[in-house]
Amino acid sequence: MRYVIIRDDDTNASTPIECLETLYRPWLDRGMPINLALIPEVSLSAHRADGRKEQFLFNTNGGTSRTLPIAENNNLVRYLLENRGYHIVQHGLHHDYLEFDRESSPELATRIERGVQRLAEAGFPRAETFVAPYDKISRAAYKLLADRFGIISTGWFERRRLPATWWPKYVLKEWRSASHWRVGHTLLLSHPGCLLSCYRDYRATLPEIISRVNTQPVTVLVNHWWEYFRDSKTDHDFLAFFHEVLDYLAGNLEIKVIPFSALLTKRIELN
Repeated sequence: MRYVIIRDDDTNASTPIECLETLYRPWLDRGMPINLALIPEVSLSAHRADGRKEQFLFNTNGGTSRTLPIAENNNLVRYLLENRGYHIVQHGLHHDYLEFDRESSPELATRIERGVQRLAEAGFPRAETFVAPYDKISRAAYKLLADRFGIISTGWFERRRLPATWWPKYVLKEWRSASHWRVGHTLLLSHPGCLLSCYRDYRATLPEIISRVNTQPVTVLVNHWWEYFRDSKTDHDFLAFFHEVLDYLAGNLEIKVIPFSALLTKRIELN
C-alpha cells in the first residue's frame, strides 16, 4: 500500500466557502481527507517577495484591521468543523513574508503560541502538524516546532538551517536519499515541489505525480486552493485536471489518501 497526503495551503478568514466546496466536494464525498494548512490570524497586508498582495486574500479591501483571526469568519469555521474530511494544520500565524525564517526564539515562540490560541478560539482541536509560510524554517524555529508538533511538513531540508544536534540524522537521511525522517518524536516530511500548480504546465506533471506516488511509500502533494480561482474567476481547465488526479488516486486500490495524523497513529513505512 502507498499513501498520499493532500496538503492545501493558505485557507484563512477571507477564504470563500464556495472555493473550497467547489474544489474539494468530490474528494469529501469519496471520504478522502484534505489537510488544510490554515492561517490562524491572517495579515491583511500579506505580500509576496515582489511586494504584490497575496492572492489568497479575498474581499479584504476597505478593512481597518491589520490582521483577521480565523474565528471572525463564523460561517467558514462552521463549514470546516461540519465537514470532517477537513483536517486542520497550523500554517504559521499571520503569513507574513518568511515569518518563520528568523532566529529570535522569543518572537518565534510567541508566533507559534498565538497561532495555537487563534485556532483554539475558533473551536479547532490542537493541530499536530505545522507548515511554515513559503516552507522556510530557521534553526531556532525548528527547535521550537519539534518541541510542540508531531509533524513538520516542508519542501526540503538544508543542513545549515537545522540544529547541529540533528546533523548526524540528516546526513544519514541524505545518504539514504530519503524524503522523510525523524528527530525524537517529530516526523520531518518533505514534498516534491508544487506539482499541482497553475503556474506550471500542469498537464505535463501528471506522469510525474503518478511516478512519485507509485514509487514512494508516502507522498505529500501540495495544493493552493486560490490558484483555481484567480482574480475571482474559476479556472475550469485546472479544476478539471485536479479532479482527474482525484480519479486516479481514488481508482487505484494500492493507493490510500490519508491525513497527516495517520502517520502518528499507524505503523506506516515512510521511505
